[in-house]
Amino acid sequence: MITSSDRAATRSAAKLELSSETMHSLVDQAMERIAAYIESLPWQPASDVSGARELTQSLVEEAPRRGTPFPVLLDLLFEKVFPKSFNTAGPGYLAYIPGGGIFHSAVADLISDSVNRYPGVWIVAPGVSQLEANVVRWFCDFVGYPREARGMLTTGGSMANFTAVVTARRTRLPANFLTGVLYGSDQVHYSMAKAAVMAGFPEENFHEVPSDERFRVRTDLLVQAIDRDRDRGLSPFMIVGNAGTVNTGAVDDLEALAEIAAEKNLWFHVDAAYGGFFVLTERGRTAMRGMERADSVTLDPHKALFLPYGTGALLVREGECLRQAHAAHARYLPAMQDDPDLVDFCLYSPELSRGFRGLRVWLPFKMHGIEPFRENLDEKLDLIQWVTSELLKFPEIEIVAAPQLTIVAFRLVRPGLSEERLNELNRLLLQQVNAKKRVYLSGTTLFNRFVLRICVLSFRTHLDRVEAALEDLRDSIKEV
Repeated sequence: MITSSDRAATRSAAKLELSSETMHSLVDQAMERIAAYIESLPWQPASDVSGARELTQSLVEEAPRRGTPFPVLLDLLFEKVFPKSFNTAGPGYLAYIPGGGIFHSAVADLISDSVNRYPGVWIVAPGVSQLEANVVRWFCDFVGYPREARGMLTTGGSMANFTAVVTARRTRLPANFLTGVLYGSDQVHYSMAKAAVMAGFPEENFHEVPSDERFRVRTDLLVQAIDRDRDRGLSPFMIVGNAGTVNTGAVDDLEALAEIAAEKNLWFHVDAAYGGFFVLTERGRTAMRGMERADSVTLDPHKALFLPYGTGALLVREGECLRQAHAAHARYLPAMQDDPDLVDFCLYSPELSRGFRGLRVWLPFKMHGIEPFRENLDEKLDLIQWVTSELLKFPEIEIVAAPQLTIVAFRLVRPGLSEERLNELNRLLLQQVNAKKRVYLSGTTLFNRFVLRICVLSFRTHLDRVEAALEDLRDSIKEV
């Protein structure tokens, strides 16, 4: 029997079901703020985190019992929350590895989140699953993988690297895998060592191999380390190659690493989160030669494809290895597919429940084709070469790491100063440049030398902004 309280509960729950008019109003109001925000990006500070602690404390609250008008919430977000941050979407963000966040993908997310289809099991949404499978296939084609390759979209490179380690472990090692050893250079992304620990290995089982003067792994020392570990009774099973490090954009000799992996029967993984999509360009294909021989490749579309954060990918050359490492079954799930052309993504991934990530790649690709992405990447390669040539004209600037992709690392040098004092001087220089708020640079330490980095990657960054970076650098050198 339905009571009056049941009817009241039904009416209350119905508030979550919005009318067409209300939906239009919400989107229109949000779009007005979003468009104004994006249009103002070139004039926003490149970074502003002053008062960060006070802001954070002011936002702490309990779960609300009553609603707040939507315009009030938009004011909170756009006037208080969003401005206090590194402006990662702006043209002046030249730190770390910029992305950009093309608007097309935001529209795709609105569509995919609204229709709320599930791509993890093919039969549940066959069209949706196929669109995502198309995206994975495109990525495999870019890398040069064969038709039997498989992959999946992830939240980013860290999850892709973790999944690669698990796949390699289950493919190359027995159930008692604790003697397994992984290898990467001293420039490898921290997520690789973290992935090894999460996959069950002791921390000391990830062995760092020194890099050379170009910050590429020393292949001679790698071979020595593998042979030495085998002689000690350990089980080398995985080599990680870099295709664009965070520190310098270094690209390891991937062909040499592929040869070593084949000779030693090790899984070869390439972390190409930053650099992988440069294969769309002629210069990038040359730099990445050998990546097509890797057993697995990590890519981050939210870097060199300019997509919003939360878009990564893992590709595996022999797709069946990925399936064998992750396939599991439950009585409540529909029957899975034996047809190799129909992909149940839950069999290739740690995830069962997840959203339709593929649309944020598929929609902009379908709207524009590949060429605008290729042209943007070529522009960034040109810009970093121009920046480097200009830096060489500064009498006190030393290029510590010349560009291999779109990163240059450099420092200010002055005669008579110790390394410690030079490091302090360059930290001060970085602060001075960033304090002007037209650009935001980051620093790192290379062979005990603190250096500044310029990374050009955002699709919104063009010649005018890198010229501004050099102007601010020149002025800051005078100030320090």
